[in-house]
Amino acid sequence: MQEPHDLHPELVERLIRAAEAARDNAHAPYSRYRVGAALVTTDGRVFSGCNVENASFGLSLCAERNAVAAAIAAGERQYTALVVITDSSPPEAPCGACRQVLVEFGDFHVLLVNAVGERHTTTVAELQPRPFRGDALRGP
Repeated sequence: MQEPHDLHPELVERLIRAAEAARDNAHAPYSRYRVGAALVTTDGRVFSGCNVENASFGLSLCAERNAVAAAIAAGERQYTALVVITDSSPPEAPCGACRQVLVEFGDFHVLLVNAVGERHTTTVAELQPRPFRGDALRGP
């Protein structure tokens, strides 16, 4: 995995713009908490997602999982970085369900940003230090 400082600044800005555009399309009529995410694959393709709320809250979809789903639908399964943008200060991290989904695809950079320019760089492994892994399903 590249070090956070090795992520090209132009790529980071491209991901932030994609996450912002996705956040602008979020469907959050209940919480008013809009989230956007942009995921970059190892070959440089960018996939974005936004949160989509539902009156039956358990059916709501997170931006991060929507970005992963878009990448999967396009046949992409290897990622180098994810940007998540919220309006929170400090920038908010993905929920537990999203963290578990991200673990499925390895360890990569996660950049948390907000509308006022605060940034925090972490990794999937730091966000989910003891994940449930598919190996456990194989049995003894």
